[in-house]
Amino acid sequence: PFLCLVVSGGHTHIVRVNGYTDFQVIGRTRDDAAGEAFDKAARAMGFAYPGGVYIDQAAGRGDPDRYRLPKPRVDGAPYDFSFSGLKTAVINLLHNARQKGETVDIDSLAASFQRTVCEVLTDKLCAAARAYGCTTIAAAGGVSANSGLRAALEQMCRAQGWRYFAPPLSLCGDNAAMIGAQAYYEYQAGVRAGADLNAAPSMDIAEGFAQARAQRAFGVPSRPAGSAV
Repeated sequence: PFLCLVVSGGHTHIVRVNGYTDFQVIGRTRDDAAGEAFDKAARAMGFAYPGGVYIDQAAGRGDPDRYRLPKPRVDGAPYDFSFSGLKTAVINLLHNARQKGETVDIDSLAASFQRTVCEVLTDKLCAAARAYGCTTIAAAGGVSANSGLRAALEQMCRAQGWRYFAPPLSLCGDNAAMIGAQAYYEYQAGVRAGADLNAAPSMDIAEGFAQARAQRAFGVPSRPAGSAV
């Protein structure tokens, strides 16, 4: 088993991977995903879309201690994420500065924002890994290309003596290789579907595999028509 941090424009999940078709979602975002927060904060700072890469570049030139930003928490859900308040704090800081005629150090604001996001992600991931006894950590999704996050995850795992795996930068974004790899494991697990299969982006990650196991055990359909993981 290993613990995977899935961070992208649409998802921020901590997933315990018991097997390639056996997943347990431990934490998830309650509002904006990490990548969405990067893009919205970047737009407020004047960067083009998608903005994550521009914040990453600007952060390398800035002072991460220049601006203090909040780290929102979700009461009663220690492994869940909330980035809406952090994004709003950046927007309000910029808006208030404009109203007062003050200049904002955009590079340092980007650095402060990036470090805050990375600290939230690594703090919750580290706590989940300890609680669930996982000593192998992986990262996936577009935000896993962020240099600050990659460095923070490497530092965390090195300090804890854990193994850490991350995709090469060329495979952090959407690509056919990750789809084909998962398709292989789904096929090996007996997951099948007809030509009427359609996307269901809100389906739980484990639902399709549970249906596939039921099909093998009891001969029932593996997926409802028109749905997919």
